[in-house]
Amino acid sequence: MSIKHYLQFKDFTREEYQYLFERTRWIKDQFKAYQQYWPLVDRTLVMIFEKASTRTRLSFEAGMHQLGGSAIYLNTRDSQLGRGEPVEDAAQVISRMSDIVMIRTYEQDIIERFAANSRVPVINGLTNEYHPCQILADIFTFIEHRGCIQGKTVAWVGDSNNMCNTWLQAAEVLDFNVHVSTPPGYEVEAERAGLYGTDHFEQFADPMDACRGADLVTTDVWTSMGFEAENEARIKAFADWCVDGDMMRVANPEAVFMHCLPAHRGEEVTAEVIDGPQSVVWDEAENRLHVQKALMEYLLLGRIQA
Repeated sequence: MSIKHYLQFKDFTREEYQYLFERTRWIKDQFKAYQQYWPLVDRTLVMIFEKASTRTRLSFEAGMHQLGGSAIYLNTRDSQLGRGEPVEDAAQVISRMSDIVMIRTYEQDIIERFAANSRVPVINGLTNEYHPCQILADIFTFIEHRGCIQGKTVAWVGDSNNMCNTWLQAAEVLDFNVHVSTPPGYEVEAERAGLYGTDHFEQFADPMDACRGADLVTTDVWTSMGFEAENEARIKAFADWCVDGDMMRVANPEAVFMHCLPAHRGEEVTAEVIDGPQSVVWDEAENRLHVQKALMEYLLLGRIQA
């Protein structure tokens, strides 16, 4: 099969996502039943990190081992990439010595250039613009708890960051709605979000209005990696965009709360919400492991006949 990369959520079709969610369910069931499943024996994943990580490294590294393969960690500080080697040259070499590459970096342009010169599939582990693996896990988690997400409403409260951008792409691919509420000056930029339509997206000045009737309420830290210099200004600007019990109470009574973590209780979310009965953040975190196993299997082996 031809090389396929996963750099943005819109890289896959709705049909492909339906397949991935089915495979994730099966792979997770094997994991929970302690059943060995090694389809990627002798395959090697290279993980390139320019940004710090807990969940991304652990889920990809553990996931590759659980599929029978091996994973190699590279930090740009400890490799020639951190000393000015062109991304294109690094891609040529790394992709000749491995079977699949995951990159967690800053600008989306870096991962696009790497993929353009890679002989193997490349996965976006996070960039400033997009975080497709996290939204893949979030949607699978919603399906586990509430069923199909088609036609549902997701409320995004906070910064229009890479998570928000990816939710907007996912809404267009999978046919659900996103209500976004950000402070003035932090609104969604359609071009940066990679949107190709607006039918599934609505902005709200008041976060309470965004949450009203929502089936899923979600947020992220106010200051993403790379924007630390803005932290003090953001804390002031986002003060009214903390997801609290009042916001959850105007949402659908069956609404769930998600956060990609790490979380700052008392800033973007109250402890009452993230530690409350509607929170599914721990299932959401675990599901990074399972969706990424299904993703790597698909990129390397194509569709597996059940």
